Amino acid sequence: MDERAMSGRGRIGVVTGGGSGLGRAAALALLDQGWSLALAGRRKETLEETAALSGAGADRVLAVPADISDPDQVEALFRTVVDHFGRLDLLFNNAGAVVPRRPVGEVTVDDWNQIMATTVTGTFLCSQEAFRVMRDQSPQGGRIINNGAPSAYAPRPHAIAYTTAKHAVLGITRGLSLDGRPYRIACGQIDVGNVTPVDGSPQPPSMQGDGTMAVEATIPVERFTEALVLMASMPLDTNVQSLTVLPTTMPYIGRG
Repeated sequence: MDERAMSGRGRIGVVTGGGSGLGRAAALALLDQGWSLALAGRRKETLEETAALSGAGADRVLAVPADISDPDQVEALFRTVVDHFGRLDLLFNNAGAVVPRRPVGEVTVDDWNQIMATTVTGTFLCSQEAFRVMRDQSPQGGRIINNGAPSAYAPRPHAIAYTTAKHAVLGITRGLSLDGRPYRIACGQIDVGNVTPVDGSPQPPSMQGDGTMAVEATIPVERFTEALVLMASMPLDTNVQSLTVLPTTMPYIGRG
């Protein structure tokens, strides 16, 4: 692997949902490795907070408010990226929606539509625009990393909407991975388990497969960002197709 790939120096990325949580942590880690980034999200002020926390100059980090479920706003986001930076090497599809956990019979259509619009349609729209840029630029190619979840493979109780959305993201990952081959576009997925709340609050209990509640193990957010940077740093002839990072004792395999 060449030094430029390992450091991220001179490479351009987009992080959606970059104003908080895992998106902010991912953006700060990538910027620390020398990447230049556009941060996308609904709230400009939180994106600008992330940019300020990074200490990177305006030439390296750009806050772009955007609703990723809106095709016009997504198109404008990637047009801004190309106009500002000249190319695109990485898209991290992190943005998603959180809806209340409910038994199947109590899931509302509004909750279903909200999570599908952001987590599924938003991931597709951003991937589609990134794909077009990466396909048409010179040098050709780039990498798309989707933020999945263990729920892309094994559900939790009372989470059918979230589980369905993350299964759909897995389908997007696999479709992009195949269709990107002729254009040097690699696509993989990172599935992260319980991360210690970054605000210092205690980990809330989670419903187990037998209906009981339990506080599960967590990992610091750095374990997630280390894995993400590893995926992003690979040369385009190598793809990390899927990477699951979670506490060793977290219920996952069989949710047990």
